[in-house]
Order: sequence, then C-alpha cells, then structure tokens
Amino acid sequence: MKITPGSLQELAVLANKKKKENTAFFRQLASKQPGKVDAAFQLIHEEVFAGIDCLECGNCCKSLGPRLTDADIRRVSVVLRVKPSELTERYLRLDEDNDYVFRQMPCPFLDAGNFCGIYENRPRACRDYPHTDRRRMQQILDITLKNIETCPAVFEIVERIKKLKL
Repeated sequence: MKITPGSLQELAVLANKKKKENTAFFRQLASKQPGKVDAAFQLIHEEVFAGIDCLECGNCCKSLGPRLTDADIRRVSVVLRVKPSELTERYLRLDEDNDYVFRQMPCPFLDAGNFCGIYENRPRACRDYPHTDRRRMQQILDITLKNIETCPAVFEIVERIKKLKL
C-alpha cells in the first residue's frame, strides 16, 4: 500500500464519512464472543501489516501524542544520556489526564525518513500501536474508532472485519 500525504487526507475524509457505520458496527462487536473478536482482529492485523510499510506513512508519529509512563521516561532518558527530569522538561508536558505526552508533534525523535531515533526504546504506547493485535479488543473499540482516522492499516483492518460474519 503506497501512502502519500493526499491519501492520508483522503483517509481522514473517508473515516469521517464512515464514522456512524463504524460506531454501529463496534456496538455490535461489543456483544460478540470475545475470543472470536480477538482472533479476527489478530488474523487480519497480520494480513494487513504484511503488505504495509509504516515508514511510508508515519502519520501516528506525526499526529498522535503517546502517553509516556515513568518507565518509558527512564528508558528514553538512559538512551539519550540525560536525566529523566531533563527529558521531561525538554520534550514532555502533562495533558488534561495528568499523563506525560510530547510537548509538540510530530514526535521530536522522528526523522525526515519516518525513522524513529529511539525505536528500540520507544514508549510502550508507540510499541503497541495501533493496538489491533491485542487481546480483549472489545475493551478498546473506542480507541480503534479514533485510530481509523490516523492509520491506513486500522482503516483496512476494520473494513475487512466488517465483511466477516462474527
């Protein structure tokens, strides 16, 4: 799948058009057998990501501010060879939920080729994104609905799952 800035704009428009449909679908999914929902997401996640190069996109790193835990802050500060307090002061802020997030986006560690300068030590939220291969998917359907607007892979995963008879 080739990702361009134009295709990301189209994704946002299309995701917005399908928001009611997807919200209704997720309401139905919430009542399905959890094991079947998880298995479907995991299978389709693998299929979709087999054909996607995230380095072509990087939209998540450009637009979503991940939550950084204390463990993330300690790990990243070691890699950058700064004190956690310096990392916090230089790159982070507290959001409305009192969580640490990046002060500004795109991510300060994202380079022009969409490579992450701290990839091996990136925050857990980044490591787990887009969360479509995890267990208990029904617990995060609200997050998945939001991620449809940002991630072409999530959009495709949801479109394929809608075609299944769960």
